[in-house]
Amino acid sequence: MTGLRYVYAVCRPFDAALQAQLTGVSGDPPRLLPHGGLVAVVSHVPEAEFSEGALRDHLEDLDWLTATARAHQQVVDALTAVTTPLPLRLATVFRDDSGVRVMLQEREADFRRTLDRLEGRVEWGVKVYVEAEPAEQARPERSAASAQSAPKPVSGRDYLRQRRRQTRATEDLWSRAEEFATGLHARLSGRADDARLHAPQNPRLSGAAGRNVLNAAYLVARDASEEFVEMVDRTKDDAPGIRVELTGPWAAYSFAGEAEGDRS
Repeated sequence: MTGLRYVYAVCRPFDAALQAQLTGVSGDPPRLLPHGGLVAVVSHVPEAEFSEGALRDHLEDLDWLTATARAHQQVVDALTAVTTPLPLRLATVFRDDSGVRVMLQEREADFRRTLDRLEGRVEWGVKVYVEAEPAEQARPERSAASAQSAPKPVSGRDYLRQRRRQTRATEDLWSRAEEFATGLHARLSGRADDARLHAPQNPRLSGAAGRNVLNAAYLVARDASEEFVEMVDRTKDDAPGIRVELTGPWAAYSFAGEAEGDRS
C-alpha cells in the first residue's frame, strides 16, 4: 500500500503479538518498523489527507480530529498491553520508511533514555470534582421540589442572610475540596514514581459534572498498580459532595515528553 507513514509510538523490540484485526488511522493495520535496536509502530495513511496542507485544514475539523485521535489511541492501548511504548504526538507523519528510520537514528539517545525511565510503568489519571452545588450541599435533605417550593425572602435583610449562608457554604465546600485534593495528591505521589499536575478541565468542554479541582497523572509500576488503584478507591467516600475519578492504565503520555491532548 502506498502513502505516507503515520507513526504511533516508539518502543523496544518485543515478541508478543498485537491484537488480531487491529486497525489504525485510516483503517490501515499497524506494523513494526525496526531500526538500530528500536521499533517504530507505523501504518500507511493517504497523502491527500495527511500532507502538510491537508493536515492544517483537518486539524480544524473536530469530527476528523476525534476519529483520528481515537484510532491513534486504539493502537497505543494495544501496545501498552504487550510492551512499554513511548507514544508520539498525534499526526506524526513521514514521507516513507526511510524518513522514519532517520528520525529513529537522530533521536535514538533521547528515546532510549525515556524508555528506560518508563520501562514497566503505566500512567493513571486521577480527577477530583466538587460534585454538588454548594447551596444544596449545605442542606442535603432538600429535594429539588422542596427547593423550588421554599419561601422566598420577604425582606432585604432576609435576602442578605440567605446570601451570606450560601457564601459560607460555598467557601466551606471549596475549602474542603482543596484540602482533600491536596492531601490525596500528596498520598498518591508518595506511591508513584512520578506525578504531573495538569490544568483543571473546563466542564463545558469535558462534559463532566461538577467543578474539577484536581487533574493529575501518576507514573506507577505495573506491579504496584493494584495497590495504587485500591488506595484511590478507599478515598472515594471520604468527602461528601466531592467525587474522585480514576482512569487508566494508559501509556505514559504525561511523562513521555511526546504527549498531545487529554485521554478522559
